[in-house]
Amino acid sequence: MQTPILTNAGFSLAGQGVAALARSAQRGAQFGLHAHAEAQLLFASSGVMQVTTPNGRWLVPPRRAVWLPPRLEHGVDMLTDLEMRSVYISPVWLASHPEQPRLDRTFVVVVGTLLRELILAMFAGGVDPRRTDLLARLALFELAEAEDPATFMPMPADPRARRVAEMVLAEPAGVRELDDLARAAGASQRTITRLFPLETDLTFKEWRQRARILASVEMLDGGRASITSVSARLGFASVASFGHAFRQVLGIAPGEFVSRGAGGG
Repeated sequence: MQTPILTNAGFSLAGQGVAALARSAQRGAQFGLHAHAEAQLLFASSGVMQVTTPNGRWLVPPRRAVWLPPRLEHGVDMLTDLEMRSVYISPVWLASHPEQPRLDRTFVVVVGTLLRELILAMFAGGVDPRRTDLLARLALFELAEAEDPATFMPMPADPRARRVAEMVLAEPAGVRELDDLARAAGASQRTITRLFPLETDLTFKEWRQRARILASVEMLDGGRASITSVSARLGFASVASFGHAFRQVLGIAPGEFVSRGAGGG
């Protein structure tokens, strides 16, 4: 289901201005790799999605949104049932905004009360185009101040380190030691240990921990698995250690995430 909501009758996604598009999507749905001429602010009013770009993967859990600059190739995977809200901004409009120099890259932001209401207000029926313009301008000021890198999985560029990363992502609960993973990728443990912080700004241990937490989001969706079982499946020593790691990445406890049903409230 797609419900386009435009700021005025003459606007097109190739034109100048701001447009909003509301979508509902089911768990498991995908939007394959594609790009827009426009910048895109992608927000789930409820649900969890994953956005993939050439530089890595971005988990977009409750209270988060992802900013995508113009012409950036990306794909979207729905990890839960989703109510998606997309705001498209033309490059010409964006160029006139004071924060444009800070909006030339992809990042995830924390959606606080003000930003959430600004986004949702753009979807109200019969909104005056001038009001939508002002809402969008204010929202971009909020974006520039709300960046949250915790849910980004940066992918190393070096082929050997990237193979290790892909093996971990394919089996985040795996117990293979780094030495074994490195050998399978045609490198030494020392090389991989050096490459990960150099190319991702995370040690391999930190990177793997983040991969486990991001994998847990899908496992916990809708109460399909208990916090205890997910903790054990992902190799955590205890539920407490899992909860601590989960809060470090997502800012909320696993129990809070489950009780919300991955909603955005």
